Amino acid sequence: MQNGVIVVGSDAHYWPGVISTAHRALVKVVKDLKPQIVVMNGDLLDGASISRHPRSDWSPTPTVKQELEAVTERLQEIKEVSGNAKTWWTLGNHDMRFEAKLANSVPEFSGVSGFSLRDHFHGWNFTISLFINKNLMIKHRFRNGTHATWNNTLHGGVSMCTGHLHRLQATILSDYRGTRWGIDCGTLAETDGDHMHYGEDNPTNHCSGFAVLTIVDGELIHPEFCSVHGEKAFFRGKQIV
Repeated sequence: MQNGVIVVGSDAHYWPGVISTAHRALVKVVKDLKPQIVVMNGDLLDGASISRHPRSDWSPTPTVKQELEAVTERLQEIKEVSGNAKTWWTLGNHDMRFEAKLANSVPEFSGVSGFSLRDHFHGWNFTISLFINKNLMIKHRFRNGTHATWNNTLHGGVSMCTGHLHRLQATILSDYRGTRWGIDCGTLAETDGDHMHYGEDNPTNHCSGFAVLTIVDGELIHPEFCSVHGEKAFFRGKQIV
């Protein structure tokens, strides 16, 4: 990819009946910018009812069927405005709950249609990681902690765009080999949504939004972000939702 735009959204944790501000903003930006690639960078499915963590109370939990329907509806909205863009889904740890639950419970059904997450979402390319121009890696997660974006590009050796930590930030690293970026593309979900119930209403260092990556002559230039403040989304200094 020599020149073009990549829109990267992550950690949507799509919930039945909920359409977040960041999701609506992503649909608008994809429609307006007409990117060459749209990447949903993991954890589109929350998998609340198939989590390895036990339930903490009697709060209602959506079924797998309800979550699949919600993800289908939201991805269709993105597809409708994506035009000829290539659409990728880089799997996250929550997405993997779907097949992990089945593989461990009913391994005899291996290969049966419907038992793989990709069987339910035609038109999307599934992968663990997406390597662009051998200098930009897009994947759900690598390093953790406060300095994850710095450590991702330091130890990855290339610019790296991840999700998982919901922070929406970029860290620059320059050395004798040039300049590269560590990017956290935030969360498409509301930071206080029902999927965050496990946080016990504690403060979180999360930010709702997504990343816009521009490639010029094969190189990633300064990353841009669409960020959500309250119920408003801003991109390039303007309110877009």
